[in-house]
Amino acid sequence: MENNMINNVSFSQRTCLPSEMIQWNERNIMSVLKNCLGKELSKVTMPVTVNEPLSFLQRVCEYMEYPEILNKAANEEDPADRIKLVATFAVSALASNWERVGKPFNPLLGETYELQRKDFKILCEQVSHHPPISAFHAESSYYKFYGSINPKIKFMGKSINIQPKGVVTVELTRWNEAYTWSYVNCCVHNVLVGKLWIEQLGTMEIKNHSNGYRAILDFKEAERSSSKEANQVFGIVENDEKKVIYRLFGKWNDFLKCASEEDYQLNMQQKHVNESMSSHDRNARKLFSKLNSFKMPLFLGASIEDDQVGTSELNSLSLREYIDISSEIKSALLWKCKERPLYSAKYYHFTDFAMQLNAINPNTTQPLCNTDSRLRPDIRYLEEGDVTAASAQKNRLEEKQRDAERLRKGRNNDSWKPRWFKFDVNPLTKHEDWTYTGGYWERSYETTSQIF
Repeated sequence: MENNMINNVSFSQRTCLPSEMIQWNERNIMSVLKNCLGKELSKVTMPVTVNEPLSFLQRVCEYMEYPEILNKAANEEDPADRIKLVATFAVSALASNWERVGKPFNPLLGETYELQRKDFKILCEQVSHHPPISAFHAESSYYKFYGSINPKIKFMGKSINIQPKGVVTVELTRWNEAYTWSYVNCCVHNVLVGKLWIEQLGTMEIKNHSNGYRAILDFKEAERSSSKEANQVFGIVENDEKKVIYRLFGKWNDFLKCASEEDYQLNMQQKHVNESMSSHDRNARKLFSKLNSFKMPLFLGASIEDDQVGTSELNSLSLREYIDISSEIKSALLWKCKERPLYSAKYYHFTDFAMQLNAINPNTTQPLCNTDSRLRPDIRYLEEGDVTAASAQKNRLEEKQRDAERLRKGRNNDSWKPRWFKFDVNPLTKHEDWTYTGGYWERSYETTSQIF
């Protein structure tokens, strides 16, 4: 780390925002969306009322709501235990998305956001405008967490699909290990009619580039938000020989549990025995009804071969069977989602963590960089409930950004370099990505652009 962790002077946490959520004007949104079928929405100017009062950089910081999971992972001796906790951290980072249907503000080119807590600090920067790419770097005494996100947002008629393109990396410094994964797609349902609801869909593979261990998580699709199957996630942890060590299951908006492979197999064998006995029982009853004139005892507990139920058979199970198994098996709780504030629904469904992201600590002795998202006037006005001023400032900032781009082109200098990140090769993963260049926490902001 560059220097010792800097702790902000504590101040009272917010329990609500300055103003309640602005209700969507469905007519305005419909007029915008009707010509956007299949288009990339990041390139479409949307009414400010569809936004929540946070920049996308601040939403990226919400990945860090449960840093204690990485602290625990760093202290595990068994590599299987380390990767199962890294996988747990990856799931926990999605929990804040539940019921969050507001769109974060698109960051301006060069915009930054910093966050410091007692056990970590994180910096985000908008390193590209076309395509929009947000880079971030978090660090503590135990780990580093960094990467870049390029969100692809498309309107599909009845839903909006969000694809968070990009790779994220966790380094556990004690073990010199690097884990990488990409986040799964997010779908906002009932955009035009009905109650809006969100689900995460797809497969997430978490790889340990040092020893070949990996975790595979499957985020299941549900028919509706109220169904028992909604928000379900199931997965495995396997070693470098493809042997399954752990089974993971839970809900990405609620909890994640873990069972050993031995306990899972015992459960599957018992389930197989019970189902076979039930089948024998049904067949025996049918036979007895046909031969009711005979008074012969029927043995219902016939022996059954002790078949092993492996990964391939698990993959063929239905979602309901998955849920039945997870409710019966011996397991340990890895993570539980924190309860939201009492009036969260009135404030964009923010978590306690999100509620603090745009607050400015009046007691801090460290000045904010002038490109920090907290200083954006459009976000601040929306948070205070002034839609007219928020819309005017949003338009002004976007036009200012376009003017700066035209000026660079006029000088035959279309290139723009981020202040705190560079595109480089990660020596641990051998992948190219945006990496932190250092220096931010030394508070050297003299060469920073005035983008607001």
